[in-house]
Amino acid sequence: MGAPTTALVLSVPVDVHDDYVAWAAAWAEQGRGGQVVTLNSEMVMKARQDPALAAAIAQADLVVPDGAGVVLYLRPGIRVARCPGIDFAEALCRRAVQAGQRVFWIGGRPGVLLRVRQHTFGDWPEAAVVGAYHGYFDEAGEAEMLTHLQAAQPAVVLVGLGAPRQELWIAQHRALCPGAVWVGVGGSFDVWSGEKPRAPQWMQQNHLEWLFRLYCEPSRWRRMLSLPQFLWQSVWEPWQREG
Repeated sequence: MGAPTTALVLSVPVDVHDDYVAWAAAWAEQGRGGQVVTLNSEMVMKARQDPALAAAIAQADLVVPDGAGVVLYLRPGIRVARCPGIDFAEALCRRAVQAGQRVFWIGGRPGVLLRVRQHTFGDWPEAAVVGAYHGYFDEAGEAEMLTHLQAAQPAVVLVGLGAPRQELWIAQHRALCPGAVWVGVGGSFDVWSGEKPRAPQWMQQNHLEWLFRLYCEPSRWRRMLSLPQFLWQSVWEPWQREG
């Protein structure tokens, strides 16, 4: 299995590979660890305005093309399949647990992670999830969580604090578990718990998952303004270089 190659999406790096899950799972099995960023158009635009986020993405060990805009930007020159972050994280956790490794979850509202275990991962052995902390922690709660995390040394750490907070948080704390694969998963815990629906398969296949999220959560419209901005920059920058 060859190493990923790196491409640029509006100057933001993304890795090109044919099996992202297998690549990250190998790190977990070998105890190498690393940070995984699941990149979409919104995050690309944020990174262009936020040097700290741009640095976190650049220093990540694997940047997965999560969003349809990222994949379409690379075509036709680079053929790469979209790898939804929610699918990547679930597959990575399942492979780790099947290999006898343990996972650690951080994020969501109080009570959500218990429902995640019941709704999506009910077939796992009791000891598979070595830690589960909601994302509404204060300074004392964070200190307690980090102490537990460092003592547990899981193989996979999922952090659902929303972008860019989760990427910056992971970059700050990943040294506590250097052998773990850390992944920012956004709102995946809400979907896994059954609290929020996921787009129908036909919408996922036609790059319309963003539209379904907007339909379910109209308050996201301000965030969605980054999509036309991304489209405009995708057209403008190549034309400007040619000019």
